[in-house]
Amino acid sequence: MLCGLMASTKVAGQPESYFRQPDEQLWADRWDIVRPTDGGFEYSEFIRAAFAAGRSENGVFAARIMWGTLDYLFERLGTVYPAHTGSDFDLLNLAFGHTGYIYLQRDDILAQAVSWHRAEQTHIWHQTDRMESKQPKQEPRFDFDQITKLVQVIGNHNSAWRAWFASAGIQPHRVRYEELDADPVGVAGEILDFLGLKLPPGRQITTQNERLADELNAEWIDRYRAELIERNDNIH
Repeated sequence: MLCGLMASTKVAGQPESYFRQPDEQLWADRWDIVRPTDGGFEYSEFIRAAFAAGRSENGVFAARIMWGTLDYLFERLGTVYPAHTGSDFDLLNLAFGHTGYIYLQRDDILAQAVSWHRAEQTHIWHQTDRMESKQPKQEPRFDFDQITKLVQVIGNHNSAWRAWFASAGIQPHRVRYEELDADPVGVAGEILDFLGLKLPPGRQITTQNERLADELNAEWIDRYRAELIERNDNIH
């Protein structure tokens, strides 16, 4: 949702998960990057193609990066800048220029884990008003242990982001998902202010994403909490 909002401004880049390892081959195919017979490609070419795809007309580039992607991105950028000996933060500035960081976090980690658990099963990660309604790849099934694992992963990733920002001396613009959900256009405007970008006169910030969470999500959240209490009581 946030990426769609920022793209709609047409001044804040076209943010996508360009550097997520499982998607690299798909992007490379889309961008017609020439590859040798071993299937690999020069990452410098991939970066150039990502820049072209992720820039808005004013030259601003944007990308979405999850914590699990960051180390891989550093590794790949290291092949493009082998002489670099500075910090990871310096490497990002070397590759992307002056960079602003928007840190999106959800307060309700359980709700996030339930949505993640459901999306992994259905393969439906987002829906817009311009898309035909997707049919789930399979009907989702509640799994207490898997949701617990995702709650832990989300917590660990949030802690890792905060530690990385602190170690690099970065002050990101923090966005709470709950505020974004309540006032998407207002939050997007605050991000533009943080980035020093102006919305051209007459242009509107729009969102096309539809809410995926429904009664089933609420049922799973209640069920998880009830089972958690039951398991804790059994332990005691």
